[in-house]
Amino acid sequence: MLTSTDFRGLFNERFFRNFLPIPATNTLRLEIGTPDFQLPDITNGTLVKLSNYRGKQPVLLAFTRIFTEKQYCPFCFPHIKALNENYSEFKNRGIEVLLITSTDERQSQIVVKDLGLQMPLLSDPGCYVFRKYEVGQALGAPLPAQFVLDQEGKLRYKHLFSFLDHNASIETLLGKFNCT
Repeated sequence: MLTSTDFRGLFNERFFRNFLPIPATNTLRLEIGTPDFQLPDITNGTLVKLSNYRGKQPVLLAFTRIFTEKQYCPFCFPHIKALNENYSEFKNRGIEVLLITSTDERQSQIVVKDLGLQMPLLSDPGCYVFRKYEVGQALGAPLPAQFVLDQEGKLRYKHLFSFLDHNASIETLLGKFNCT
């Protein structure tokens, strides 16, 4: 599924840096805290630091593949839409959803507007956080993954991309918060 036939901007430094396949090798262990990071939140115009949520509320880290402001991964596009459509369900349960993309701030602003994103969209064009979480990469972008963190910031569930199971379903993700 192509979301656009406009391929301008696709072949950039980030694309070539992430071109060769590297499988997800995430070694983060359940019941342990995850690496801290700080990224710009394009949706709200703020900086988000993961450690600011510790002791306050659980968090879903949703790493997603967006190639450019016009090109979405065909596996991720439906997942992004589902997360956005169900964002109020997460918020009603006291859960913050942080959607992380490798698009730059300008591209991310267009994504927020075009998709009407309600949840924070964090921009990581250098792919530092993607690499820190060892989600892998292929064909120009890091691979998608989801991490459920409890209120104390401990990892309770992780889902790494595979061709058989691209992204964890909304029901699975919400269910994992019920177990924390």
